[in-house]
Amino acid sequence: MRIKTRDDRRQRIKYRIRARVRGTEVRPRMTVFRSVTHIYVQVVDDSTGSTIAAASSVEPAAKGAMGQDAKGGNIAGAKLIGKTIAERLLEKGLKRVVFDRNGFLYHGRVKAVADAAREAGLEF
Repeated sequence: MRIKTRDDRRQRIKYRIRARVRGTEVRPRMTVFRSVTHIYVQVVDDSTGSTIAAASSVEPAAKGAMGQDAKGGNIAGAKLIGKTIAERLLEKGLKRVVFDRNGFLYHGRVKAVADAAREAGLEF
């Protein structure tokens, strides 16, 4: 695979990560996707291919909970989404996950989601 664009580079890193990271029923994979304006988090059981829980800055519930300075494109919004996904998983009785940064650097909004989920009670 030739790297021509920034997205090609991210896809290559993503495939390398996914070769090592697998989600199971006991410990599902929490994957993060960020765009310029929004952030999305899914928790996936790779053995069945099903999504257990999801949260994003597009949801009306998340938009209503965001304050004046929190948006999907900044760290404050990412922290809110991390807290939201952790609460949804804890309601379903899941406490342990495997974190998948999806080819993005563990920095900024991706790190904010992970830190907020850890503070809310998830273990990874």
